[in-house]
Amino acid sequence: MGQVGLWHPRGRVCLVTGGAQGIGWATTRLLAGAGAHVYVADVCDRNLHDAQQRLADCPGGQRVRLACVDVTDQGQVRDWAAGARDEQGRIDVLVNNAAFARWQDFDESNAEDALLTMRTGYDAMIHTVAAVLPRMRERGEGHIVNMGSSASRLRGHVASAAYVATKAAVEAFTEVMRLELVGSGIRITLVRPGLVAGTDFFRRHVPSTRLPRFADYLRPCTPEQVARAIGGALARGAHTVDVPAWLPVAYGAYQLSPIAFRRLGMLGGHARRDFGFPHAPRSTA
Repeated sequence: MGQVGLWHPRGRVCLVTGGAQGIGWATTRLLAGAGAHVYVADVCDRNLHDAQQRLADCPGGQRVRLACVDVTDQGQVRDWAAGARDEQGRIDVLVNNAAFARWQDFDESNAEDALLTMRTGYDAMIHTVAAVLPRMRERGEGHIVNMGSSASRLRGHVASAAYVATKAAVEAFTEVMRLELVGSGIRITLVRPGLVAGTDFFRRHVPSTRLPRFADYLRPCTPEQVARAIGGALARGAHTVDVPAWLPVAYGAYQLSPIAFRRLGMLGGHARRDFGFPHAPRSTA
């Protein structure tokens, strides 16, 4: 990770939200393994317990601090960030990865879940940025990574309206914040993953019936690939990272003809692979 550019995580202080599972845990492992001090916030007791058990086998695990934090609560976020800063003297990197989703049509879900999706994905990002930005400005350096999604650019009939709206808001916030931070020494990166197999996102929340048939023919990413992309963005100071790298081609096709793109997504019915597994085997159903 550190061989690209001059930035290296060794000795850096990093905050990762939603960091006890999936992309967040892969990012935690990558940063800790490269020498960073990593403070993880997660609200799921099961994920935190599992992460604690895995720390012994995690390179640099002694530099990882796990905490149960509800990132939708500004006070909890403020206390968590302040604790890390008090222990280490600074915060160098913030990775906003926490998310919540009920992947259903709005009338099948409820307004409370839709609002929780926004509070976890967008409001929590506001809380964390507000907690770290003033000190980053004082020091004249820092890097913020916000997790967007290809879903905000590819809006199909099987998407979740609340989730897509949340990720679109994250993207817009990141782009405008980048303009505000010009000359400050603080960098901000938007990461837009596509299909990422082997996480609770697909194991628990997004069944194959909510994905188009052509998803079966795409090679999904792994959490480790997204984490490496985050590491590369930190090293290079990249503005936007799409994982996989061909996603902008799909964005362009969608922009040229959203109707045709959506119709294509409806051909053949729903996907039949189980993306809850790392290698996304075909479903026998």
